[in-house]
Amino acid sequence: MTTPWGEFELSRFPDDPRDRLRAWDASDAYLLRHLAEEGVPLDGAVVVLGDRWGALATALAAHGPTQITDSFLSQEATRENLARAGVAPGAVRLLTTQDPPPARVDVLLVRVPKSLALLEDQLLRLAPAVHAGTVVVGTGMVKEIHTSTLRLFERILGPTRTSLARQKARLIFCTPDPSTERPANPWPYEYALPDGVGAVSGRTVVNHAGVFCADRLDVGTRFFLRHLPAGPGAGRVVDLGCGNGVVGTAVALADPEAEVLFVDESFQAVASAEATYKANGVPGHAEFRVGDGLAGVAPGSVDLVLNNPPFHSHQATTDATARRMFTGAKRALRPGGELWVVGNRHLGYHVLLKRLFGNSRLVASDPKFVVLKAIKRG
Repeated sequence: MTTPWGEFELSRFPDDPRDRLRAWDASDAYLLRHLAEEGVPLDGAVVVLGDRWGALATALAAHGPTQITDSFLSQEATRENLARAGVAPGAVRLLTTQDPPPARVDVLLVRVPKSLALLEDQLLRLAPAVHAGTVVVGTGMVKEIHTSTLRLFERILGPTRTSLARQKARLIFCTPDPSTERPANPWPYEYALPDGVGAVSGRTVVNHAGVFCADRLDVGTRFFLRHLPAGPGAGRVVDLGCGNGVVGTAVALADPEAEVLFVDESFQAVASAEATYKANGVPGHAEFRVGDGLAGVAPGSVDLVLNNPPFHSHQATTDATARRMFTGAKRALRPGGELWVVGNRHLGYHVLLKRLFGNSRLVASDPKFVVLKAIKRG
């Protein structure tokens, strides 16, 4: 990526030679050009919110920015990209969306996230640190910026307008108004699950902003809950890509002897899973981990993996995440251990599972979803 601060070699995390998606896009480049062309002072407290793969933090590393992200993978990509650029450790402060925000923000750069709820939560958390002189610039591709996005900036921070589009990217300019009456932060959000979903029927779910289907139970998970493995003796179970943790909580409620590991690459998701688990007073042992799938889990140490894999990476449709999750599950499972997967019928996960495990069995199906099971042999 060529910027006014130099040329940088950037990659996503984990780096996959088969992945042809870049670690930056036109919206990152547009924002960096704007900062240079307008001479935006960067000697104060610079905060970069939602930096996808560290492109903005790496380019601006000389100014000691603070990066805030919900994504473990984005944070790891940033670390690797900073190291590749020769940036000294600690020169860029890396925070998660669950960490206390900085006390003062002089320049706020926002890479607009896919989730409007996450943007709302983060702007409300950062608003007390923003002052009348703070420069606020957002960026995103045209298809990512909507009227609702602009209204959110305006409602929380102050008057907002957009730039002309360049290379299908657009900037957002917001002028902070300290007199703006900010709404209360509605996150995290709680609701009761419906009946007919097994052990978690009527139970409480806690969702932090940005978690998939934060205000209701999504239809895929609802279908999965109705067809989870039944009976005691599950052993060590992983809720892989746990989201709000409702699947792992269902297992723990049905089998108090089970040891459940909740894993997600989203800091918001793992916080939601832990809150959901604790809100229901579940007996037994649970562990909550933010990370890259099952990396770090000992080989052959797991009895059951439950997975509802995402098939989007930001705006791109890809099976790369599912492939890595299935591969990690095979490594972590003991011989005879099982991977259970729910997904849309059209995604063809049975093909991936047969290729990796040598087997795939249909457990349940409806017109939209399938639940598949693969067993680790030998």
